[in-house]
Formats: sequence, C-alpha cells, structure tokens
Amino acid sequence: MKAVVCTEHGPPEALRLLDQPVPEPGAGEVRIAMRAAGVNFPDSLIIQNRYQIQPPLPFSPGSEVAGLIDAVGPGVTRFQIGDRVAAMTFQGGFAEQVVVRQERVLAIPDAMPFDVAAGFTMVYGTAFYGLKQRAGLKAGETVLVLGAAGGVGLCAVELAKLMGARVIAAASTAEKLDLARSLGADEGVNYATQDLKQAVKALTGDRGVDVVLDPVGDRLAEAAFRTLGWNGRHLIVGFAGGQIPSLPLNLPLVKGSAAIGVFWGAFTKHEPAAHLENMATLFDWYVQGRLRPHVSRRFTLAETPDAIRWVMDRKAVGKVVVTAG
Repeated sequence: MKAVVCTEHGPPEALRLLDQPVPEPGAGEVRIAMRAAGVNFPDSLIIQNRYQIQPPLPFSPGSEVAGLIDAVGPGVTRFQIGDRVAAMTFQGGFAEQVVVRQERVLAIPDAMPFDVAAGFTMVYGTAFYGLKQRAGLKAGETVLVLGAAGGVGLCAVELAKLMGARVIAAASTAEKLDLARSLGADEGVNYATQDLKQAVKALTGDRGVDVVLDPVGDRLAEAAFRTLGWNGRHLIVGFAGGQIPSLPLNLPLVKGSAAIGVFWGAFTKHEPAAHLENMATLFDWYVQGRLRPHVSRRFTLAETPDAIRWVMDRKAVGKVVVTAG
C-alpha cells in the first residue's frame, strides 16, 4: 500500500510517499480502507517534533480518517467488513489502509460522504465538548469565536448558534467573516484591521462576552480574555497562531473568570460514554440538515505535503481533506 511517511522531523516538504506493508489488525482492532483523511493543525506539529505526544520515527501522520472496514481482528464485536466508519487514528491516517482500535471508530450516517466524515469528528467533537461540557454554554449567552473560519472555529460558530447563543466571529479577513456569518455568526470582528478588545466592547455595550473559544492563542489570547464579562469562561483549544501565550493571573481574579483547557482527545479516553453521546447528537444534527460542514479543499494522497502546508500557512477555511483517489 501507499503511505505518506515522516522519516525525519521537519517541514511537510520532507514527507515521502512510500510503499509500505499492509497492516494486519490485532485483537480488538479493525483495518480501514481510507477514502478520505482530515488534515489538522496538529499534523504539522507532529512532523516537526513539536507536539505533546510524539511517535517514534519513521511514522505516517494523519489523525482522522473515513472509509470502509476491510478486515477485523479477533474480539471485534462492534463492526464488520464493509461498514462505513470514521476513526481517530492519532497517527497513520495518510495511508491507503490503517489499523485502529475499535473504541476509536464510529459508524457514520449513510447520508454522510466520506470527505465530510473525514473532517467531521475532531473539529465538531472539539467545539461541542468545549461549549457543552467545559463552558456549560446556556441559551442567551454571548460567545466570541477566534479563528472563526478555521476547522474548529467554524464548527463552534455553528454549534454555539444552534445552542441558542449570540455569536461574535473574529477572523483575519472579510471573506472569512462572510463565511462565518453564512453559518450563523451574528457579528464579525476583523482582528487584522480592528482592535479586538474595543470592537467586542462596542458590540456588547461594555458588558463583555460570556465565553471565548480560542484555537489561536498567540497575541490574541490576552486581548480575548479581556473581552470576558463577569463569570466568563475562556476556552483554550490550541495555538494555531504559533506561540503559547502567557496570561496575567490578575485578570481571572478581577473578572471572576476562568481559563479552561479543552483537550478533546483526552476527553474521549476519560469519558467515553459522554463522547459517544456528543457524537450521536452531532450526527443527528447533520442528518437533520442543522449542520453544514464546509470542506474547502481536497488534495490527493500524493499531495499530502501540500495539504499540510496549506493548513500551516493558515490558508484553510473550514476543513481540508486528503482523498485516496
């Protein structure tokens, strides 16, 4: 089989498309014939040895896939050959076939195309977990979403609106803000041309927002935290801006606000029942037409380095996927 392999840490251009042995599933594992694989910002960190969890070299990156099960190992009870599924692989997804433990696999609705499914689980799962379990978002509250046209950000816009919130989208271009508005954002702030804190202050009448969902970090984090009102919750999702920021701890003190980590991968491990309940809700909303996943670019498996570079350079809006064809 063909697989994209990281043989040395470095930029995506150093990745190689190689022939690899077809993996065989062991006990409790299934093998998925990949039809599409989602491209996520952590993929760019793993290949550069900058992620908190690092596989040994050589390895194939790619953290989420969708496809058909083509083999099952001993003890597999939840799936059979031919099932349409999506899976969190954490590594190995950029390959024609990948072996995954059955606990990481989800059956997908018949109405969901593979390219949509490949980019659905991680971003919608992260955004929903952050808003529901970590922030305890209530109808009528106001949510500020940074990176609102990115993978997690755009999902957060949709979900916060579905959950009854007022949504302020923040992004770096007018085009990205237009996309966020098309999926439910009530207001938009262009943080490339506007002062984030002052703009949000004007939009909320000095009251501030109840929740910040922040997948960007870097220079925007402190300004975003300063937009919080009393009892506000700042959701720390990631650091796509590049730098891990520091926060003056007097800010949570005087605002009565909280900085809350959103580590969806750990949530799926520690609270599997709640994770499955979340995903069932999200799949139902998709089938009902209440969610509209936005896949903006598709690359072939051989073009995986270009796909990762596209995400690294912050050109992606919505989801970017790699397809097997």
